[in-house]
Amino acid sequence: MLAIKNVTYRIAGRTLLDNASLLVNAGYRVGLVGPNGTGKSTLFNLITGSIDVDGGEIAIIPRTKLGMVRQDLPDDETTLIDIVLAADTERAALLEEAETATDPQRIVDIYTELNDMGAYEAPARAASILAGLGFNDEAQNSPINSFSGGWRMRVALAAALFRQPDLLLLDEPTNHLDFEAIIWLENYLINYKGTFIIISHDREILNKTVTHIAHLDQLKLEMYTGNYDQFEIRRSQKLMNQQAMFEKQQAHKARMLDFVRKFGAKASKASQAQSRLKMIEKMDMVDAIIAERSTKFIFPQPEDIGSPIINLRHVDIGYAVGKPILKDVDLRIDMNDRIGLLGANGNGKSTFIKLLSRKLEALKGDVDIDSKLRIGYFAQHQSEEMDVSLTPYETMREAIPNVPEHNIRAMLGKFGFDKGKADTKIEELSGGEKARLLFCMMSYNAPHIMLLDEPTNHLDIDARAALIQALNNYEGCVILVSHDPHLLESVVDQLWLVKDAAVTNFAGDLEDYKALVVEQRRREKSGAKKEKIENRKLDKKNKKEKPASLNLLAKAEENLAKWAQEKEEIEQEMTTPKAINKPDYMNELVEKYKIATEELEKAEKDWLEAQQEEAQ
Repeated sequence: MLAIKNVTYRIAGRTLLDNASLLVNAGYRVGLVGPNGTGKSTLFNLITGSIDVDGGEIAIIPRTKLGMVRQDLPDDETTLIDIVLAADTERAALLEEAETATDPQRIVDIYTELNDMGAYEAPARAASILAGLGFNDEAQNSPINSFSGGWRMRVALAAALFRQPDLLLLDEPTNHLDFEAIIWLENYLINYKGTFIIISHDREILNKTVTHIAHLDQLKLEMYTGNYDQFEIRRSQKLMNQQAMFEKQQAHKARMLDFVRKFGAKASKASQAQSRLKMIEKMDMVDAIIAERSTKFIFPQPEDIGSPIINLRHVDIGYAVGKPILKDVDLRIDMNDRIGLLGANGNGKSTFIKLLSRKLEALKGDVDIDSKLRIGYFAQHQSEEMDVSLTPYETMREAIPNVPEHNIRAMLGKFGFDKGKADTKIEELSGGEKARLLFCMMSYNAPHIMLLDEPTNHLDIDARAALIQALNNYEGCVILVSHDPHLLESVVDQLWLVKDAAVTNFAGDLEDYKALVVEQRRREKSGAKKEKIENRKLDKKNKKEKPASLNLLAKAEENLAKWAQEKEEIEQEMTTPKAINKPDYMNELVEKYKIATEELEKAEKDWLEAQQEEAQ
């Protein structure tokens, strides 16, 4: 399906790909991995043709439908459901043509194509995808310009999934999703019929959804069969074998060079020495393993101040008096607690964290915090508040002006900043490097509790592993909000659920919580279906009970529904073998279709007039 052949790409004098090759067959589910900054997103742009290769070629089988999350969503009154439906441009074009086509054979072709692509089930499918990504019925019919950037990215993801392309490209799709939406996306990808390539630093989703791993490393691409855990094992084995071969060759080479040094000047051994030199020149040497730079975090250790460090009694939390987001919170937090917060976005996890960080006052109740308590608070948005014209060293210097320079540089060094990086302007740092700077800033004074709100959004897999190790070595309290299941499972030992305006202990593990989310969605779906049925019954009842003044509008609505249904039934009949194989019957249907269209237009006009009259 996709062939990347000897591709070279350079940007601003830096080479990202050098004679890189990769073959992706139909049906492959590929996880594209590699350290941040190696060019994974750039490779997607090369595949889509947004940028051109400097050498080599990228070939895609003709007529392959390619899909990628859009970055240019409209900023207007278009509803979410309409944006998602419009993503299938082929369906939209056929529906538009169906309204104006007059040639009977073309009409047959249009409705055959619409039927084959499942066009009439599309609205339900679009709604299902949006619901899975966290949008209820009301939100789906709300304008896109009423949503923030993170939610718009969910809409863009929904549109990409709705198109059902033959080759789907997903670049960090979980970054803007909460835990609940990620569970849905995992199941969606597991059942996806096409081929996809996903860039992700979430090893859980890579383990559950992919069949192959494409590793971008040292300007090359290499394909491994299996999920991410299997890739790690195979790559480690390969590296060990390569290093062993390198060491063996180097020992053999050293022995031959030693022979040349000892006997090269002797006439009787000269020919043998020359022969060994020629052998060395012809050796197919294996490269030594270049040690990958591993990110290291080291959090300073706090002294023990006893427990509890925070005690909440009947606390209401929110931003406006009388409008609490969380109510009657009654919890105790100890020095050795490792707590993970669960709950859908918007339920109040970040609000709860802000209360604990002292950035938000309680609306009601008692909040007792140990007077000696030092708090470290990490929130991803903090990187947007930094002065990007400063360097990491200058930023730390402003935060702790009375600390000697060598101590500040030592602190930065614990988070992977050598002198060069410490003296680089923040605006030139990667997202992962900015996150590491935030870790350094929040922990320089050895806090007793670290509040981490989505700390891994810009960290690659190696950096996430380093964070896990650092947190497990840290001896203070950790409260963590994260959509990364591997991070939660590796660090926390208790889960609190933020839901229905409450914060409660969750008696179970992450698998139990996932099962709970799946069951809850099943019930919601069943409940929504039941509600629609009840609403239909109620509508029928209301129609019977309407006063005479509303009879005109009711009749107009009934007539409108009748002709809309009539038109849809004719469209469906046009796609049947009987209609396709019998021209006379098709012509009869075309005439009926024209009549139904005219009657529907009249019914719409009558309905509008009746609605205006009723409003007066």
